Amino acid sequence: MLEKFKAYLQKNAQITDQQFGVLSGYLKSEKVKKQTLLLKPGEICGHSFFVEKGLLRSYTIDDAGKEHVIQFAPEDWIVSDRSSAYFNQPSDFFIDAVEESEIVYLDNTFMNKAYEVSTNYRQFTEKALHNHIRHIQKRVSLLLGATAEQRYMDFIKPYPDLMLRVPQWMIASYLGITPESLSRVRKELAKKHFKPD
Repeated sequence: MLEKFKAYLQKNAQITDQQFGVLSGYLKSEKVKKQTLLLKPGEICGHSFFVEKGLLRSYTIDDAGKEHVIQFAPEDWIVSDRSSAYFNQPSDFFIDAVEESEIVYLDNTFMNKAYEVSTNYRQFTEKALHNHIRHIQKRVSLLLGATAEQRYMDFIKPYPDLMLRVPQWMIASYLGITPESLSRVRKELAKKHFKPD
């Protein structure tokens, strides 16, 4: 393991082989089974999770027992509860494995060492954080004012293959619509001969 994470850092943060050799000593990787819980509400999120292989998701469960998917994290994505990790407060979220997955744990010790060995890494994380905020703002806007079709079209841009990997009810949950509405959207798009890129 760690091959994809190494390539990810080399591409996005210009980490050298030598620098990664130093940083690899601060990394833990693990294979986890489908449905393994990596975080649950009430726990402090001590790690971010980089997905080498497989698929993770973060979600909440409301008082009625309904799940609300916040984020999917396929290969080369990172998922965490930033609020819990940064402010050291109990998490409101679950993070679990949708598929059998290989993950890399990123904690503060790793982050601090990465800042120490690479000036590029700090710039990369700052840009990644702003990008994350940008996506959240766009998602809130879509949930508040977009049609089900617009939400679906926006969803398949970052997640083009997830329709084949994730139960339809999970995608509907992420989009804030019912599974029936999602089926209708997909049927309407099929009539228009729409194909995802």
